[in-house]
Amino acid sequence: MPRRPLTTEYEMPKMKTKSGAKKRFKFTATGKLKVAQAGKRHGMIKRTAKFIRKARGTTVVADADAKRIKKQFMPNG
Repeated sequence: MPRRPLTTEYEMPKMKTKSGAKKRFKFTATGKLKVAQAGKRHGMIKRTAKFIRKARGTTVVADADAKRIKKQFMPNG
């Protein structure tokens, strides 16, 4: 059997995206991170209607946090 040449194209180990981050974050078209709004799992009776309205859908992660998340948890994103 011929051996593979010893080159740098086979760098190991590969960087893998954390599976928890895959489920929690998505990228926007401009490369920012989207995340679901926090605080809507339980306890809706004690929340104000204004809070519930504002917490619909998704939000964009702050730049400082997004930088850390992209570097540590989503290297291929």
